[in-house]
Amino acid sequence: MESESCRRLFAGGSFSFIRREGIEQMRIKLKLSFFKSLRFRIMIIMIMIGIIPGFIVEGMLIGSYENRAVELRQIKVRNQCDILGNQLMKEGYLQEKSEVIDGELSMISSVFSARVLIINRNGRIVEDTYDIDEGKYAFSEEVIQCFEGVNTSYYDEENTYIEQTIPLTNGESGQIDGVMLVSASTAEIQDTIEILSHRGNLLMLIISMMVIFLSFVMSKILVKPFSRVSKAIEELTDGYLDEEISVTDYTETEMITNVFNKLLKRMKILDDSRQEFVANVSHELKTPMTSIKVLADSLAGQEEVPAELYKEFMQDITVEIDRENKIITDLLALVKMDKKASDLNIQKVSINELLENILKRLKPIADKKRVELVLESFRPVVAEIDEVKLSLAFSNLVENGIKYNVEDGWVHVTLNADHKYFYVTVADSGIGIPEESIDKIFERFYRVDKSHSREIGGTGLGLAITRNAIVMHRGAIKVKSEEHQGTTFSVRIPLNYIA
Repeated sequence: MESESCRRLFAGGSFSFIRREGIEQMRIKLKLSFFKSLRFRIMIIMIMIGIIPGFIVEGMLIGSYENRAVELRQIKVRNQCDILGNQLMKEGYLQEKSEVIDGELSMISSVFSARVLIINRNGRIVEDTYDIDEGKYAFSEEVIQCFEGVNTSYYDEENTYIEQTIPLTNGESGQIDGVMLVSASTAEIQDTIEILSHRGNLLMLIISMMVIFLSFVMSKILVKPFSRVSKAIEELTDGYLDEEISVTDYTETEMITNVFNKLLKRMKILDDSRQEFVANVSHELKTPMTSIKVLADSLAGQEEVPAELYKEFMQDITVEIDRENKIITDLLALVKMDKKASDLNIQKVSINELLENILKRLKPIADKKRVELVLESFRPVVAEIDEVKLSLAFSNLVENGIKYNVEDGWVHVTLNADHKYFYVTVADSGIGIPEESIDKIFERFYRVDKSHSREIGGTGLGLAITRNAIVMHRGAIKVKSEEHQGTTFSVRIPLNYIA
């Protein structure tokens, strides 16, 4: 009892585990299907279009502001320093310092949060507003270039300062006697940029949330027509609908529905054809069996059957059995023709010899009906074909020409070819085909004259077999006919088989 409870508990636990695992797998599949969906891709595209350009524009605006702010600061610093430099040289500050100039230097240093160095021609620092390097020598690259007449201006974004050199030119001689080296802080600009960046990021966050929401809603709206198409198709899984589906929201959905409606029509046609085929097969197989049963019952119902009557009944039974065998043989041949073209046994075959053998085999039937068989070959023809299947196809055409002919009639077979195709024409002087029946003669079990066909042993499958065999060889067949004038079948098949 205890072990049974344990077993049940274990089984229940296993089932719960399996169920949980199945649910988890389903969730994973749903997630993956969403990531593969058109809706997700539309969302991604809309998000990329809506957000990425925003961040790019934000960066460009902040960068533009920074460049412009630094440029203006450089101009202000240079203008003030140029004015002070001229004043400094007039008062001979390089030779003797002045309290007035010192005050001006201190003011510039305070206004621009800058460090100002005054360097004489010997490279000695005459004045340092920070009182650090006064009396020392400065021979930096920028200072040397300034003495040579090249003004430099440098912006250090990482350390947030602007460095500029201003030449101190002697007004009388035009000689550069000294250099003013200014390092002005850009911390205010960076603070402003940081504020702008924070506000821009906040704005972009709001915009991003709006874009994501809109992309979610818009993707749902945009994909909805495809969902309707999918739903309409799904409703057909249990059977065909008589009504066609129509979703004309987009050109794409309209194209899909049009193609699907064509497919639906084709499926209906195939379904009707299948049902008709089954009904025809049942009817054709049932008829001989019914005749055989009637004949057998007639014999069984009589106690003493005369030998002549018995022989007559057995002959009739034999005829019906042969007819049954003919139907079954043609059905099997048709089934083989319905298989893929890969089932073809392609070989190089002489079409001249193939047609000669067909006419030689059918000559006794033609002689019995007093029909003349004529073969006309314009040139030797060798082609890549399945000899068995094409032999059956041409045999059906010639045999029909014999069976549905008049006494003292003829069947004329011609063979010709060009560089790409070979052509076979089977013409007869027979009863012909009514115009309204020409488009239907290749259908299975279709007969122009059912009663006459039964008399001569037709099954209604011969031309269907012929057409399938020719189509499998990538060929084509056409028919021209007039009642009481005769019929002509024209066949075109490639010399080289196209897989």
